Amino acid sequence: MATAVPTSSSPRVGTRKKNTIAFLIRALLLMCVAFRRVIALIRICCHIAVGVPVGSVLGVARVLFAAANERSLRCINQAALGRSVTGMVAGDLMVGAMAHSWRVLVQGLTSLAFFCARADEYVRPPPSPLVLTAHDKPADHPQQVHISVVGTNKMRISWVTDDRNAPSVVEYGKSRGNYTASASGDNATYRYFLYKSGAIHHVTIGPLEPSTTYHYRCGKVGDEFTLRTPPASLPIELVVIGDLGQTEWTASTLSHIGGADYDMLLLPGDLSYADTQQPLWDSFGRLVQPLASARPWMVTEGNHEIEALPVVEFAPFVAYNARWRMPYEESGSRSNLYYSFDAAGGAAHVVMLGSYVDFEEGSEQHAWLERDLAGVDRRRTPWLIVLLHAPWYNTNQAHQGEGEAMRAAMESLLYEARVDVVFSGHVHAYERFTRIYDNEADSRGPMYITIGDGGNREGLALKFIKDHEAAHLSVFQEASFGHGRLRIVNETSAVWTWHRNDDAYATVRDEVWLESLASPKLVTATAGRRRDEL
Repeated sequence: MATAVPTSSSPRVGTRKKNTIAFLIRALLLMCVAFRRVIALIRICCHIAVGVPVGSVLGVARVLFAAANERSLRCINQAALGRSVTGMVAGDLMVGAMAHSWRVLVQGLTSLAFFCARADEYVRPPPSPLVLTAHDKPADHPQQVHISVVGTNKMRISWVTDDRNAPSVVEYGKSRGNYTASASGDNATYRYFLYKSGAIHHVTIGPLEPSTTYHYRCGKVGDEFTLRTPPASLPIELVVIGDLGQTEWTASTLSHIGGADYDMLLLPGDLSYADTQQPLWDSFGRLVQPLASARPWMVTEGNHEIEALPVVEFAPFVAYNARWRMPYEESGSRSNLYYSFDAAGGAAHVVMLGSYVDFEEGSEQHAWLERDLAGVDRRRTPWLIVLLHAPWYNTNQAHQGEGEAMRAAMESLLYEARVDVVFSGHVHAYERFTRIYDNEADSRGPMYITIGDGGNREGLALKFIKDHEAAHLSVFQEASFGHGRLRIVNETSAVWTWHRNDDAYATVRDEVWLESLASPKLVTATAGRRRDEL
């Protein structure tokens, strides 16, 4: 009769179960101890808050946050590398759950603080649903591809890869699949709380011929993209959009822009509306890629790019500066937040200002602007264009007076340089003013246009103030989504059109001809004619 022989694995299984139970008990006890200590610390902070300076309390909060965040980051990084944190599966699961719970809690509190900080703004309609664009290709394939001009004949290609070891190389040529040149660049990542970006690549290619189509590939893998370089002389057509976001309204605007040809796109701030939700930067980049990879996108920052918060002390513009590198060094600027560049072979000079960087007299931006404008020869450069985010003139109820300090500091510089037109965003509507200087109509001042109607999730700013002190200077107002086009025809004449998103097509709702202020006549631009709805 056979006798059952006990296997050697039975005691091991029992030992594992005992060890797991013991670990779980220890973990729970440690959590209880940690919780009691946190409560005790909070009580101490509450008792001393009255007699201790606010800075000291904030200092304690920063230390606590940094300690918790560092441990959570370590746990998440170890898990991403496939390494154990505790040495046991059950322990790793518990610690991982705690770390991710911390991530969700911090992100939620961050978003809450961000929106509460802006709670006193104009009350807007309910937000529009987002259009989230996914990435379904291998990790080393390029995504979020966009291009920008660098100097007179070069182009910067920027993209992101989930694979942080992917090469920063661009191959390019004039025929599909036939790459006759290549260039290398750099890449970097950034952190925002527990979010870590993919590798953000920047490569400058060139010299390139003007008005020429090039085909290119990023990282030696993936799709081929096509770009066209801007012309080296007039005419040139510039698309202008502000406060873009990533909603169904945005998709409509982008569709209308892509429905007609243009040479370059200018965006005076508020790109992704990520507002601390960093994955929204990724989805925004994928949404605009079809247009941004084909024509240069020249942007400046808005308030939604700041993403800085008290206590935590994250530096402002971290994501924006990492992802949207502009040619600031080429224009003598020390900041990616303000810069300038030439278009059409120098026939137009475009200045991108920063509404959320120091701009007072004596600041670096003010001194840079003074130098930059002084270096423009209007005999060679008949067109001078400025973009900034917060409008200096505005009769909409939203964001009243927010650009006044910057206007007081810089308006005289623009006036003396005979700037032709100033584009701004921020206010989610369209408004065009006559030529102005210091709150009065002046034929030698710039024309001011607010174009913050690209499609943001916050909706339109519907109410204009009829008895506003600047109402007599406002020529055209409409709270609709759309985009604008500035076609500079020659050294003296340009035409501006505003295209409203009207159902399946872009309706031209406003049109005005401008005469360059470098022209000897220095006459007032002709009044725009409003077109009836079709």
